[in-house]
Amino acid sequence: MCGIVGYIGERSARDVVIEGLRRLEYRGYDSAGIALVHAGDDGRGAVAARKRAGKLANLEKAISAEELPVSGTGIGHTRWATHGAPNDRNAHPHLGATGRVAVVHNGIIENFAELRAELEDEDHVLLSETDTEVAAHLLEREVVAGADLTTAMQRVCRRLEGAFTLVAVDGQDADRVVAARRNSPLVVGLGERENFLGSDVAAFIEFTRDALELGQDQVVTLTRDGVEVTGFDGTPAQATRYSVDWDLSAAEKDGHDWFMRKEIFEQPRAVADSLLGRWGADGRLQLDEMRLSDDELREIRKIIVIACGTSFYAGMVAKYTIEHWCRIPVEVQLASEFRYRDPILDNDTLVVAISQSGETADTLQAIRHARTQRSKVLAICNTNGSTIPRESDAVIYTHAGPEIGVASTKGFLTQLVACYLLGLYLAQVRGTRYGDEITQIVGQLEEMPAHIQTVLDRAEDVYAMARDHVAAESVLFLGRHAGYPVALEGALKLKELAYIHAEGFAAGELKHGPIALVEDGLPVLCLVPPQGRDQLHDKMLSGIQEVRARGARTICLAEETDTRITPYADALIRLPRVPTLLQPLVAVVPLQLFACELATAKGHDVDQPRNLAKSVTVE
Repeated sequence: MCGIVGYIGERSARDVVIEGLRRLEYRGYDSAGIALVHAGDDGRGAVAARKRAGKLANLEKAISAEELPVSGTGIGHTRWATHGAPNDRNAHPHLGATGRVAVVHNGIIENFAELRAELEDEDHVLLSETDTEVAAHLLEREVVAGADLTTAMQRVCRRLEGAFTLVAVDGQDADRVVAARRNSPLVVGLGERENFLGSDVAAFIEFTRDALELGQDQVVTLTRDGVEVTGFDGTPAQATRYSVDWDLSAAEKDGHDWFMRKEIFEQPRAVADSLLGRWGADGRLQLDEMRLSDDELREIRKIIVIACGTSFYAGMVAKYTIEHWCRIPVEVQLASEFRYRDPILDNDTLVVAISQSGETADTLQAIRHARTQRSKVLAICNTNGSTIPRESDAVIYTHAGPEIGVASTKGFLTQLVACYLLGLYLAQVRGTRYGDEITQIVGQLEEMPAHIQTVLDRAEDVYAMARDHVAAESVLFLGRHAGYPVALEGALKLKELAYIHAEGFAAGELKHGPIALVEDGLPVLCLVPPQGRDQLHDKMLSGIQEVRARGARTICLAEETDTRITPYADALIRLPRVPTLLQPLVAVVPLQLFACELATAKGHDVDQPRNLAKSVTVE
């Protein structure tokens, strides 16, 4: 949820941390802060900390007005508020009782009230409403008693409950930065005579592509010369080294006004990358990390897809494709509700977890519950080395590259590709589709980047439609079959970015209630199924006529060759002709463009919509 940066080395820690925070601001932007370890007036060492509510620019302004001391050791934070309002007082870093230890934190410490009461009984004065400040006081109490910061972190973490990443510095020990993680993202960047920490590799990609993925319940100590990893109990632990396969340019806007717009236009490349390397030497489809045998997959009797938000809509498309190609029953469930409803799970169940970050707290806890019930777990994820893939039996990586905009675009399209690949792989293993059929469908997928580019080439027409509706207070989206999840996703994008009422419906449900929302001039975006599905197509035309008869303004997305739709469309967005199950890959792109441009016309921050963060790492 929050953005965390840590650094120790020969560079200016201030500059490294601020630049890292700039790249992570999409993760949290209610406030920002920095803490540096420096020599101090008495030569013993001290912490210099600055923090401000609001965007990172507020912190930078404060720093420029009051220069920070030179230091090669520092930590920083951009916050997405959980405990306490987003103000200066609750911003991170938080300091211990004497100001010797500074801490930044991502996650929630669930037993903080009990720990706070313990500290207050010892006459500690806590200045904020946060759970983080409790950790700062506990750590400082340990180091004042004689423990080094690493030992202090190990002891304190053994007392904490919940999901958290903690990063700390000790003002009297400028030679180390110490961090810990439990159910919350943290990655180490490895350099020459310098090392880095970040909640995302974007924090340090300017300086190194060599990274270290940390395991669950681990403490990491960074010095200029090395990295040491232990468990919370202090025993040595192993971490996995890997190389980041994208560079700094991938995290820059490349001439676009928003990261989101850049990422929309990257989708042809992202979809193509998601399809690379999917054929094995034996001419069969292969996935990234398949630790489930063919026999185990043949025994699967039910699939449950779990996800949140946009990923949930990708899961809905997965249901259509897997059931059609494999004839296996598929449920799609919200990860946030999954384990609380006592789901029926066994070793014949495959749970498919979809998460762009691989750290989504609801989804992570859901797969852990599934594993306790002996179910098999397959992850669809964009982030190598993240927790959900590591705790799964199999992984399909989406290879979308970094996605900075909070509202997912290329992340969604590449998740769709992964869902298609999963359906085809299961069909191959279970023999429900012939090899030439699978080859044909993969060939159709490989044509999709060109089709997506065709849609993008017409972006200006969609922008004009969006600007025409800048005064709209409500927008409805209608779809059928695989177009229904796309309608839901289109509505979500408009809610996220433009802050107006937007809802997606299955078109057949209109007459069961939602048609009461239709009034004169209401914009209704209608996703028309391909003409090859005549019954679906006819039913959709009926729904369009129903809303139009009640005064709605219909904006229809339909195939280039569809002439039957013309009399019923007040505005028309043409789509390339593609198979019905693959249509979401092209149909969602105009909806992304529409939401991005409408939000821009309203003057909103498209990359950082209010109250939202990129990765939801707390339940």
